[in-house]
Amino acid sequence: MTSTRLAVWGDPIAHSRSPELHAAAYRVLGLDWEYGRRRVAADEFAAAVCGLDPSWRGLSLTMPLKEEAYRFAVARDAHAELTGAVNTLLLGSTPAGFNTDVGGIVDALAEAGITTADTARLLGAGATAASALVALADMGVSRVDVRARRPERASGLVALGERLSVVVSAHPLADGDAGSRLGRVDLTVATLPSGTILPSAATEPLAARGGALFDAAYAPWPSSLAAAWGDGTVVSGLGMLLHQAVRQIRIFHHGDPAAPLPAETDVIAAMRAAL
Repeated sequence: MTSTRLAVWGDPIAHSRSPELHAAAYRVLGLDWEYGRRRVAADEFAAAVCGLDPSWRGLSLTMPLKEEAYRFAVARDAHAELTGAVNTLLLGSTPAGFNTDVGGIVDALAEAGITTADTARLLGAGATAASALVALADMGVSRVDVRARRPERASGLVALGERLSVVVSAHPLADGDAGSRLGRVDLTVATLPSGTILPSAATEPLAARGGALFDAAYAPWPSSLAAAWGDGTVVSGLGMLLHQAVRQIRIFHHGDPAAPLPAETDVIAAMRAAL
């Protein structure tokens, strides 16, 4: 009998922690499901999916495949539609795409006791920033100050903010007058690439006026930004990694990212131990 198969795809992919997380969950759930990893380039994605046999139940997608998966999906959830990115694909006659990164951020912050905020600062304007902005809107944030090395790249975030009824402004990540023009916010969400080191002239005012910090990076940890944050609440990207995977497993198990798994507390504990 052919086992149910799943995998995480991306390029690069060797670093992914998803196989360990999913394997731990499926053991607790008593499912004989195989979950692997495969390096797939963006221009190979559609052909690779079409080449899968019926034993394949779903895929987790990382960069650079989230936009490709969005285009491939026939049906999409609201978070995928808003962000234009799919990180979870439920296969079948009508492939369904989901973005569980949004819920992963919300869940990670809630686990740290942060469930609402009015103002926020978003560092970076790359692919993860759109999911972070939607997560902030879901938490009730009304104003977001985007700081990016190239503020012109944030035009899509400004437009997304209008759809979400969130006022988004974009400014340089660091400049000679950055400190004096930074307003205080309740929460800072950093979506900068792992290993990014900002000059102290930028990190010090960000930390002093940034409220709690959620840093999507987790390796190495603490990030240079987290290390500069002082005594404020700091949440690493490991929480997002864990909780977006929980939502993926819900989708693969029963198709609904919001409906809990059987014995979900035990599932999450096993996944956390696998990290």
